[in-house]
Amino acid sequence: MIRSIRGRVLAHESDGPVIEVGGVGLLVRVSATTAGALPAAGGEAALSTVLVVREESLDLYGFANPAERTLFEAFTSVSGVGPRLALALCGVGTADELHLAVARGDSARLQTASGVGKRTAERIVLELRDRLGSLDGGAVTTPGSAADAHIAARDGLVALGFRPEEADAALTDAPDALDAEGLVRHGLARLRRR
Repeated sequence: MIRSIRGRVLAHESDGPVIEVGGVGLLVRVSATTAGALPAAGGEAALSTVLVVREESLDLYGFANPAERTLFEAFTSVSGVGPRLALALCGVGTADELHLAVARGDSARLQTASGVGKRTAERIVLELRDRLGSLDGGAVTTPGSAADAHIAARDGLVALGFRPEEADAALTDAPDALDAEGLVRHGLARLRRR
């Protein structure tokens, strides 16, 4: 498996950059986020990669950092989400922003990716919400991040007897700067107003 490449950017094509590695020009498919971080032709690029082998093709997908690669692999593990759709999802924000969107159940954020409809976005949230927090190997977030605090607050509200849907709804407009305790207070205040 090709996990990373480093080389000179030969050209930027519509499918992605062509990067010269050992005298060979490799077409690397990248998300919009990664494309924006790449240097102009002639500059050197280093990408974390995933090689997708299919009967009719070998496609190399590149990412600005291991966290984005981990998120791409998580997206492709969802039924009905292939590499191109996962790449489109990776292009709508940073890995931390997307992880937080999944943790919050923000399927509308995922729907901003080209080709992602409401059902697909909801399936992604359903299948990945609990798993994303436990991913390793270039984890998407670090301990103490906003996504971790949101998950802890959601679990706290559920432990207090609220349904998961109620907890999610109560936390949707919470400021990102709050820690888990602050998020629980925010959620309880919203739930009391109902």
